[in-house]
Amino acid sequence: MSFKGIKSFSILLVFFGLSLFSCGEFFNGKEDREVIARVGDVYLYKDVVASMLPMKMSPQDSAAFVVNYINQWASKQLLLEKSKINLPEEKLANFERLVADYRADLYTKAYLEALVLQSQDTVITQQELLAYYKQSRENFKLDEKLVQLRFAVLPLQFLNKDEVISKLKSYKPDDKAFLDSISVQFKKLHLNDSIWVDASRIMKEIPVIDYANVDTYLKKSQFFELQDSLGVYLGKVSNVLNRNDVAPFSYVEHNIKQIILNRGRLEQMRRLENEILDEAIQQNEFEIYGKED
Repeated sequence: MSFKGIKSFSILLVFFGLSLFSCGEFFNGKEDREVIARVGDVYLYKDVVASMLPMKMSPQDSAAFVVNYINQWASKQLLLEKSKINLPEEKLANFERLVADYRADLYTKAYLEALVLQSQDTVITQQELLAYYKQSRENFKLDEKLVQLRFAVLPLQFLNKDEVISKLKSYKPDDKAFLDSISVQFKKLHLNDSIWVDASRIMKEIPVIDYANVDTYLKKSQFFELQDSLGVYLGKVSNVLNRNDVAPFSYVEHNIKQIILNRGRLEQMRRLENEILDEAIQQNEFEIYGKED
């Protein structure tokens, strides 16, 4: 089929696609490997296209998807055939080796990962996490400012702003209880100043703070009162870590766990590879010819 034929054939496919999805035959499984397109000796089957179809599409969108998928498939097959004819044999042979290697890598990696998933111990103690953190502190330098703060965003016409400011500043247990009790009146409220938050996240929550003024408002022990057309922003900064400071353990704890898990996974995969190789040698399933004794 020529490229011109593909274009004209797409008109017919619209009606074909609509009939497929309107009568429900696409998924009924009654027809075994029904062909819906051909390029040379290569066939495209209905069940293949069905498996690629996104869920919850209208009949019109489904038909358009089918047309587009078949056209792309046909174009790819035609280009593939032309490449086999026109590319040098040496390059084609190299591509075949690459494809074979990639296919083998996909299978072996999936198999090894399945084995590791079955046997890997995912329990990592706090002592292990802390030990890794202490040994690798220089690897956890910050690339942006971190802040501990509490803040509230009030409506523009909020009546008790001064009282909220006083409570945010002193922040005794009864102050926190008071702020919690009237939190429904706030547009936003963040009182957990024990967690570290990156500056870019704060800028999203408090848009009047940006990269031009971040060092003015986000500094240790700073209280700020800002306003825009959307509301009044009140905040008390407890602590700050700057760019190139070492990140606190609590901020990188999850990342450290993933690092340790990934390292263990790779070590276990290498161990499994060696075990599989040794077992094959012992069972005479693998041998190297011409190896000197």
